[in-house]
Amino acid sequence: MVFEEKMIANGEPEDEEEEEEEEELVDPLEMMRQKCEEAEHCVHTRERLEECETRVGSRSSTMEDCTEELFDFLHARDHCVAHKLFHSVK
Repeated sequence: MVFEEKMIANGEPEDEEEEEEEEELVDPLEMMRQKCEEAEHCVHTRERLEECETRVGSRSSTMEDCTEELFDFLHARDHCVAHKLFHSVK
C-alpha cells in the first residue's frame, strides 16, 4: 500500500539501466581477423579475389567461379590468425 502511494505521488519509477547506452561488445576473433587482413599477403590474396569477383560479375554467362581465390584469401587470413592466437596463448 505504501509503495502504491509513492507511485501515485512520484509517478512510475524509471529504470535507469535501460537509459544507459549499452557498450558495443567486440569479438576479439573478429578484431584479429581484421588486423590480419591488413597484412601484405592477405591484401594480395584479397585483391586477387576482388579482381576475380569483378571479372565474373561483369559477364552474363560464365563457368568461372572464384573458389580458388576465396580459399587462398581465407587460408592466408586464418594462417595469420592462428599464428597470432597461438603465440599469445603460450
